[in-house]
This record gives sequence, structure tokens and C-alpha cells, in this order.
Amino acid sequence: MATISPGLVKKLRERTGAGMMDCKKALQEADGKLEAAVKILHEQSKAIVAKKAGRATGQGVVHAYIHGGRIGVLVEVNCETDFVARNEKFKQFVHELGLQIASMDPQYVSKEEVSKEAIQGDPKAFYTQACLLSQPFIKDQSKTIQDLLQDVIATTGENIVIRRFVRYEVGEEIESSEAQET
Repeated sequence: MATISPGLVKKLRERTGAGMMDCKKALQEADGKLEAAVKILHEQSKAIVAKKAGRATGQGVVHAYIHGGRIGVLVEVNCETDFVARNEKFKQFVHELGLQIASMDPQYVSKEEVSKEAIQGDPKAFYTQACLLSQPFIKDQSKTIQDLLQDVIATTGENIVIRRFVRYEVGEEIESSEAQET
């Protein structure tokens, strides 16, 4: 078994956000290999997310994000307790969602909300463009919003649900109604 240095544990912790003991155990299981330990922690977080999925989410926040005075987003994200709703990691996640919605203009939260009639062209490409959870995160294209959500669930230990959102853009209804008139 490889000797696990505190520096390696710190590096894994910074990269994944997992607890110190979880990082140490993952590194021991991975025989000191950082990439393998990341995969182990990712699998563990999936198991945590699956375990939390059915729990009630009666708390949370409604967050407003305004971009340049031209785009506004309201997003409701629910969690199990008000303690988590006040947590900085949770608040940062909700803020990032507002930024994502303003930037990428999704139409749905998840694939499950999409009717078969709404799908245009390739379903996978449609979901990636139209569903918030399927979109690549604008700050890290290697992760989807679903991945970010799972990370926050694993970190907070609570079920978290993106319930709904609305996006407004100055002039968007005016432009579409003018186009219909011509």
C-alpha cells in the first residue's frame, strides 16, 4: 500500500471538494493514484445522490440574477433544510445557475419535462441545448449542470432540486411579435 502524503490529500480535496478522510480513503484505495481517487470519489458521490433522491425538499431559495440590465433570471432551488439554504456552497451553486440560465437560455429544467412533440432534430443535441441539467457548465465545459448538482448534493448531504426558473430579456417579445407581423 502506498504512503499517502498530506499534500496529496490536500490536492485531491481541492480538486473534488470532498472531506479530508474521504480523500485519504480514496487515495489508499487507489494506491496513491490521484486520477483513480477522483473516479472513486465521483462514484461515491453518485451513490450519495441516489440515496438522497427521494427525500422531501421543503426549504431553499429564490435567487434573482440580472446580467447587464438586459437579461434577468429568477431561479428556485429547493433543499431539505434552511441550514443548507444559507450555506455558501449552496448559494454559490444557485448563483451559478442564474448565470448559466442567462447565458444559455434553456427552456426546461430536465429531459423529463420535454414532450415528444417539442423535440426538434437529434434528441441528444436538443436536450443538451434546451434542458438546463443537460447543458455543459459555461465555466467548465467538461461538467454538466447535472454534475454540479450532484457535487453539491454530495457536499451538503441533502437532496437538492432545481424546481423552476424564468428568464427575461429586454425586447424579446417585441422582436418575436414584430417578426410575426411581417
